[in-house]
Amino acid sequence: MEAKNIEDIYTLSPTQQGMLFHILSAPDSKMYFEQTLCTLHGTLNVSAFEQAWQQVVNRHPSLRTAFVWQGLNQPVQIVHQQARLLIQQYDWCQLSTAEQEAQLQSYLEADQKSGFDLAQPPLMRLALIQTDANTYQFIWSICHLVLDGWSTNIIMKEFFAFYKALCQDQSLHLQPSRPYRDYIAWLKQQDLSQAEVFWRKSLQGFTTSTPLAADWRTDAYSNRHQDSGQQQIQLSLVTTEALKSLAQQHHLTLNTLVQGIWALLLSYYSGEADVVYGTVVSGRPPTLPGVSSMVGLFINTLPMRVLVSGEALLLSWLQELQLQQLSMRRYEYTPLVQIQNWSEVPSSMPLFESILVFETSTASISGLPIENLRIDNVRSLINSNYSLVLMVTLGAELSLNISYDLHCFKSIAIAKIMKIFELLINSILAEPNTQLGSLINIINELESQEQTLNIKERRNFIINKLKTCQPKPIKLSVD
Repeated sequence: MEAKNIEDIYTLSPTQQGMLFHILSAPDSKMYFEQTLCTLHGTLNVSAFEQAWQQVVNRHPSLRTAFVWQGLNQPVQIVHQQARLLIQQYDWCQLSTAEQEAQLQSYLEADQKSGFDLAQPPLMRLALIQTDANTYQFIWSICHLVLDGWSTNIIMKEFFAFYKALCQDQSLHLQPSRPYRDYIAWLKQQDLSQAEVFWRKSLQGFTTSTPLAADWRTDAYSNRHQDSGQQQIQLSLVTTEALKSLAQQHHLTLNTLVQGIWALLLSYYSGEADVVYGTVVSGRPPTLPGVSSMVGLFINTLPMRVLVSGEALLLSWLQELQLQQLSMRRYEYTPLVQIQNWSEVPSSMPLFESILVFETSTASISGLPIENLRIDNVRSLINSNYSLVLMVTLGAELSLNISYDLHCFKSIAIAKIMKIFELLINSILAEPNTQLGSLINIINELESQEQTLNIKERRNFIINKLKTCQPKPIKLSVD
């Protein structure tokens, strides 16, 4: 590292510190490695493509940042004045479709295994693989230490704008965004005393993490060549619009609806009426001017505690859950490790075992226009230190993606949970004025149905059941 190329040096955010700890603790685990793959159709201006990405890197200090920790009391991030982004290019046009697919899978696996040298920015790399005259596979790999989902949306918008300008031989001058170091400075100014009072009160009496169901788990490696699994369901446009309408009618967010269903499932399968799971928040303080256009890692993972009573009316319960979320926003900057210390859960035990991430896809790769190109088949891989992650993305259609540790969870059990999740969504749309006990009873009856029932039959069963059954309060034990 040349001193003349150093632009800035500052400490890490608490979330960055946590991620760095997990990355260093398991260097071969692909922890916090993110990989996005999509297909490009049309005429690609490769030179403009490369230049546009480099201009994005030049704009944002976080994309020119390295991390150093050896020999230091605490790790620091070092911003380089310049960081050259190289795009690897391959021509596979002569390979058959089957050979291309096999080669692509091998490339993705090798790319994941290679990870990143955290001391060498940029902590991202790109690959363009031409598979036909006007078809490319585009691979974007990045270390989560430097970016969150919000920042990714900002970057994609800027890239598309630069690419279009370059294709038209025009210059584009964007307003500078605030550097990430301003957020680090803001964090250091926060007083944690009020946050401590809030979190101690919120978690009072909660002494052990919510156990995930035993029949979800596996005692043996289900796949020795793969560490993580992913399953996804995508709601139809009609169902998504119906959910939006229901939420708007009752002054709820879709995030609250999804969190309510997840809490209900955790309660049912754990047998606990008092559950805690992790929820990922944007972490962007409204009191920091310009924060919405800043690029870096702002997210934080916080505990969401939910009480489930069979007698509770669904809509009232969801409205209370939303108020609880709003009250957390004032203290969403609180480091998770501090919250764990303030809780009554032993330090040797995790505060929660599953997390829920809700993202609004405001600038997905496939959602914005790009000069003479059509983009489709977008898919992503994200690895974290949590063994069960539910990622919900709101675009034109709501998608639910669950990532899980194959060493811990059975794929067949996860598939069942995803189906039940979708059926609960449909049951709520069919009859929102219901009690939680009715929904829990429906889950119980579904569990007893023959596994051969297909998804359509189960959906019809739920709708008919909701029309005929009387709400029955259910009591769940609390340890």
